[in-house]
Amino acid sequence: MNRLSLCLLISAAAALAAGPMQAQEATPASSAKTAPSPSLVPQRYGDYGLDLAGRDTSVRPGDDFNRYANGRYLDALKIPSDRAGYGVNYVLSELSENQVHAILADMAKTSVGQPNSDQAKAAAFYKAFMDEGRVNALGAKPMQPGLAAIRAAKTRDDLAGLMGEATHGFQGSIFGLYIDANPKSPDRYAVNVVQSGLGLPDRDYYLKPAFAEKKAKYQAYVARMLTMAGWPDAEAEAKAVVAYETAIAEASWTRAERRDPEKTYNPFTVAALQTYAPGFAWARFLKSAGIGGVTNVIVNERSAFPKIAAVFSRTPLSTLRAWAAFHLVDGSAAYLSEPFVTARFDFRSKELSGVETQRDRWKRAVAAIDGAMGEAVGKAYVERHFPPEAKAKIDALVGDLKVAMAARIRQLTWMSPATKAEALKKLSKLTTKVGYPDRWKDYSALVVRSDDLYGNVERAEAWDWRRQVLRLNKPVDRSEWFMNPQTANAYYNPVMNEVVFPAAELQPPFFDPKADPAVNYGGIGSVIGHEITHGFDDEGRKADGDGRLRNWWTAEDGKKFEAAAKTLGAQYSSYEVAGAHINGELTMGENIADLGGLLIALDAYHLSLKGQPAPVIDGLTGDQRFFLAFGQGWRDKRRDEALRQQLVSDPHSPEQFRVDGVVRNVGAWYPAFDVKPDQKLYLKPEDRARIW
Repeated sequence: MNRLSLCLLISAAAALAAGPMQAQEATPASSAKTAPSPSLVPQRYGDYGLDLAGRDTSVRPGDDFNRYANGRYLDALKIPSDRAGYGVNYVLSELSENQVHAILADMAKTSVGQPNSDQAKAAAFYKAFMDEGRVNALGAKPMQPGLAAIRAAKTRDDLAGLMGEATHGFQGSIFGLYIDANPKSPDRYAVNVVQSGLGLPDRDYYLKPAFAEKKAKYQAYVARMLTMAGWPDAEAEAKAVVAYETAIAEASWTRAERRDPEKTYNPFTVAALQTYAPGFAWARFLKSAGIGGVTNVIVNERSAFPKIAAVFSRTPLSTLRAWAAFHLVDGSAAYLSEPFVTARFDFRSKELSGVETQRDRWKRAVAAIDGAMGEAVGKAYVERHFPPEAKAKIDALVGDLKVAMAARIRQLTWMSPATKAEALKKLSKLTTKVGYPDRWKDYSALVVRSDDLYGNVERAEAWDWRRQVLRLNKPVDRSEWFMNPQTANAYYNPVMNEVVFPAAELQPPFFDPKADPAVNYGGIGSVIGHEITHGFDDEGRKADGDGRLRNWWTAEDGKKFEAAAKTLGAQYSSYEVAGAHINGELTMGENIADLGGLLIALDAYHLSLKGQPAPVIDGLTGDQRFFLAFGQGWRDKRRDEALRQQLVSDPHSPEQFRVDGVVRNVGAWYPAFDVKPDQKLYLKPEDRARIW
C-alpha cells in the first residue's frame, strides 16, 4: 500500500526494464551511546496517536471529513521545492531515507578490509554516486558504447536485438519483458511480454488535447537530449520520434483495459507470436535478452501487439535509431554529468510534476542503492529499526483482520454459499509477510566499483535480470519480496496470494504499540485490510487461493459483484480535482480495497473490545478515534501538475477522495459523527456501495 500511490500490483510491475519539510542530511549513528538525530526517529501524534490540533472543527464531518480530520494540518503544510507532493507517507519515506543514509555512512567505515561484502559494495555504490566531480568529468562518455551500437544497427532486426538488451541495461524497447509466476500455473515461472515504448506518462498525453502543451514540451525535450548526445538533425528527428510514439500510443491499450488479468493472459509460442505480430524479430529480441531458448511466452495486451509491430515495421530506420538513442540518453541521464541530470529534471520533474528544485544528491544516491541492492541495506535497517516485538504485534493484528474478513464473508447477503466457501478457502490460504524476508538476496556475483556509477547501475540491472532468468525452469520462490524492508509501502501479490508489509510502513502514525487501539486499527488496520481486500477486488477475485487465474464464482454472484462495483465506480467518476474527473474504472480496484479495508478494520477493532465499551478519550468515542486515524493517514498535498498526471496514469484516487469517497459508504460513520441528509457527503442507505 503506497500512501504516495497506494499498493502496487506487484506481479506485473516487478521487473519491467524500461526503465515534508526539506530533509536535512542525516548525522551518521556512530554508537549506541549517541542520542539519535530527530530525523532518524518516527514522528508520533499526541498522547495516543491522533493529531487533534490538525483538525478543522469549523467544518462539519458530514460535509468534508478529510477537511474535518486534517484541515489545519493541510493549511500549514508546505510542499518542499524538491517534491511533487507531501504528506504522511512522504514523512515515513524521508525518515527511512535518513536512516539508510546513516547506515551507508557506517558501512563505509565498518567494511574496510572486506571488499566483497555486501556492506562494502553498498558503500562503494554510494561513493561512486557522490563523486560528482568524476561523473561530470566523464560527461557523456559512459553511454557512448550504447550509442555506437545504435548507430551500427543496419536493420530492424538489429534494432529488435538492441531492444532485448533493455532487460539488462539502458537501451529502450517498444515491448517489455518480465519473469513472474504463471497465473495459470503459479508454481512455475513464465516470461511475459507487454506493450511499452512511450516516453510520456500515459497514452493520453499523446492523444488528448488537454495534454497538447505537454506533448510539445516533450518533443523539445527529445530534441534537447538528442542534441546533447551529438545526434544529427535533432530537431527533425525529435518530431519524427514523437510521431512514432503517438502511433504506438494509438495502438496501445488503456491502463483500465490492462487491469483485467483474464484479458492479459494470452499464451503464445514464439513461432506463433512471429506469425501473429509480424514485422518484429521476436526470436532475435528474446535471444538478446538472454532467453533465446524460451519457446512460450504470455502476451499481455494481445490486440495491441500486431499494431505496434506494424508501426515498427513501417517507421524509417533513421527514426527508429533516433528513438533508441533518445531512450538510451533519457534512461541513463540520472547517472551522467550535470547537464544531462538537469535536462531530465527540467522535463520529467519540473514540467510534468511541478517540482521546483532537484533533490539533494545524497538522496538520489540512497534511492539508486535501494533500487540496485536494497536488501543489502535492508538487513542493517531491520537490525536497527525493526524490533522483533513489532513483528509479533503486527502478526497478531493481521490475524484479527483475517477473522473479521471471514466473518464479513459469511454474513454477505448477496453471495451464494458456494461462492462463500471458495472465498473463505482463499482467505485461509492467504500468506502474510511482515517486516523483512526470511532469506536475503545474495549479491556476491554483483560487481560494484567506487569509480563507475554508470557501470554500477548497468551491472545491477544485468545481475538482477540474470538472477531471474536462472530461475525459469525452477519452482517459484515464494519467499521472495518485491519491496525492501526500508520501503514505506505495502502490496498484495495475486499469484502468490500474499500480503506484504515492509518494516518502514509499520511505524507511527500507522502503527505504534503505545497508541490507542482504535488508532492502530484505523491506521495500520485499514492498511492491512486494504491489502487483504485486494485479493477480492475486481482483479484479485479472479484468482483462487493458490494464486491460479480461475473463475471460482457462480455466474449470478459474479453479476452481483459487478453491479456493486459499478455503483462505487460511478461515485468516483463524479469526483473532480485539478480540472478533471477521476477515472472510476481505472481506480476501481484501489477504491474497492480502500472501502473493504476500512470495513474489516472497523470490525476487527470492535472484536478486539471483547464486548466491552470503548473508552471515551478527549471527548471522542472509539469509533470517532478510529475514523479520525483513518483520515489522518491520508493527509497529503500534491501540485496540480502531479495531480493531473495521477488522474490518467495512477490506479489510485487522489487522497482526499480516499477519505471522503470511502467513509460515506460506511454505515457506522454516520452515527459516529451525527451525519444528516442535509450534509454534502450523505448518501441514502440504498445508494451506498455494498461489496465486502
